[in-house]
Amino acid sequence: MSTILVIDDQPQLLKNVSTILRLEGFTVATASNGLEGWEIVSKEPVDLVVCDVAMPSMDGFELVGKIRAHPLMKSLPFVFLTARTDRADTRKGMELGANDYLTKPFTRDELMGMIQSCLAKRRAVDASGQDKFKPDFTSSKPLEKLGLTAREAEVLLWIAQGKSNADIACILGMAEKTVKKHLGSVFQKMGVEGRHAAALNALTILSAGR
Repeated sequence: MSTILVIDDQPQLLKNVSTILRLEGFTVATASNGLEGWEIVSKEPVDLVVCDVAMPSMDGFELVGKIRAHPLMKSLPFVFLTARTDRADTRKGMELGANDYLTKPFTRDELMGMIQSCLAKRRAVDASGQDKFKPDFTSSKPLEKLGLTAREAEVLLWIAQGKSNADIACILGMAEKTVKKHLGSVFQKMGVEGRHAAALNALTILSAGR
């Protein structure tokens, strides 16, 4: 069974989330701040990190940045538990590499649905062999070689990182229907039928310079 690291400076919430996960059969490690979490994830194998944003010693933003910068952990699924509903905070977390976020308060079903979704996506990536790529996600400029506009290239860059349309809309500050419109144009210009094929082509291009 998967091991999940839960990080939160609220003892009761930490206990509640940990209990739910253990009852579902997961192995659980806990930490009360980002620094403790970093020490754990650096020493023990973890399959997913569930982390609060605002914490002492090291906040969630700094922690996800350190994890994404580590060559052995850059693809580790990372989810924020946050009381913050500001779109700028959500966008910042996604840009730093968070896979998903869940706004407090949340239900058991919402928590488990989010965790199962993240783990399933991770297994899908492993099965598809996408980890053989070494993409550079710092710029969408190389994707414009596909005949895409700058905005279409930005959308494709996030598709290649496994983001949903809703995530991309939040990150780029546009309506979800606008993301869908851009995606339709991307698929047509690339001659592909869906986001998986588009993502693989994008990963190939983004890995070319490495």
